[in-house]
Amino acid sequence: MSPARDLGRLRFRSAARTHAGLRRVLNEDRLLDHPGDGLWAVADGMGGHRSGDVAAARVVEALSALDASESGFGRLNDLVRAVSEVNAELFAQSADGPGASPSGATVVALLAHERHFACVWAGDSRAYLLRDGAVAPITRDHSLVQSLIDDGRISAAERRRHPEAHIITRAVGAAAEIDLERRFAPIRPGDVFLLCSDGLTACVEDEELAGFMGRADLDAAAETLLAAALERGAPDNVSFVLVAAEAADKVALAQD
Repeated sequence: MSPARDLGRLRFRSAARTHAGLRRVLNEDRLLDHPGDGLWAVADGMGGHRSGDVAAARVVEALSALDASESGFGRLNDLVRAVSEVNAELFAQSADGPGASPSGATVVALLAHERHFACVWAGDSRAYLLRDGAVAPITRDHSLVQSLIDDGRISAAERRRHPEAHIITRAVGAAAEIDLERRFAPIRPGDVFLLCSDGLTACVEDEELAGFMGRADLDAAAETLLAAALERGAPDNVSFVLVAAEAADKVALAQD
């Protein structure tokens, strides 16, 4: 588990796990777990595409190089710029030479600054927030199936059984320019965030997440969550980061 670090008047603890799953040889997921910088991310290399693991690694490397001394908005702008630059590079490489194929990755990133967060994403890697015992999604999938749900053509319950559930409509490297979706909101002490690849959400229902995320011991929560995915077959790579926010003064009192 990554150590806690003060960020304004909040402290953050985090625990990350990644596993190839039970049917894949290669793990194309990459994680970023930097509680000291208030930055976490999951990048999922696009299965069936050339060098999906390389694409995911390049996204995470670009994010890990961000300057933590910038202001909140400055860091957010740098994050968007970094992902956009990787997107342009990957897309340009996919057009090089005859027979070239796409190389891309989905991404979800969480940036914490003082008592606010920014969540940035493209694709079907997701973010959730546990607050006051209830879990709610922060992100909305960029996928064909999500579009069909939004249009009322299928129900949310039909999502997993749909034959085109694997089709992503937005990802890093998939187009000349990337449109990163963003969401901003305050952070409260006691909030717990989950960033994950679709390999986890394919095995664990949204309604179950509160039972895993609500554990005080993040390492135990992470181990139990990974075990649940593996017990259910884990057909894809499974990767996630759990992030817990605490009041810094409360933590200091507990340590005295």
